[in-house]
Amino acid sequence: MTASNQHPRATKEVKTNVISALPLFSSRPAAGFPSPGDDVVERPLDLNELLVDNPTSTFFVQVSGNSMEGAGIFDGDYLVVDRSVEPIVGKIVVAAVYGELVVKRLSKQENMLALVSENADYKPILIEDKDDVYIWGVVVGSARVFS
Repeated sequence: MTASNQHPRATKEVKTNVISALPLFSSRPAAGFPSPGDDVVERPLDLNELLVDNPTSTFFVQVSGNSMEGAGIFDGDYLVVDRSVEPIVGKIVVAAVYGELVVKRLSKQENMLALVSENADYKPILIEDKDDVYIWGVVVGSARVFS
């Protein structure tokens, strides 16, 4: 298994319009009992600043499937993947396994590296030296769009 420094190929047209800083309100909405709201803007929030530490080594992928639901990653989510972060055991990674992209947690099982789902319905992918497996990067964030 090796880490790849190649940029992933885009599968659809990329929009390059960048959202500049949007207002971040200082009020934190309660997910339980209601709390009084306010309209005080704490500071501008730039989503690039929030999600991207290393712009030259960061890319986004959209998740397909439910194998990582236990980690809070759902079908349709967008993952922020940083190729400059070291892929160590315990990190969630995007990897190419025999040419197919997967998102899994990097683990060690039976003295081997493994790509493990966060859903009991999926078996771990044990990685041997002979296997065609490349780590594309470490997942450092996610975004979800509600319809």
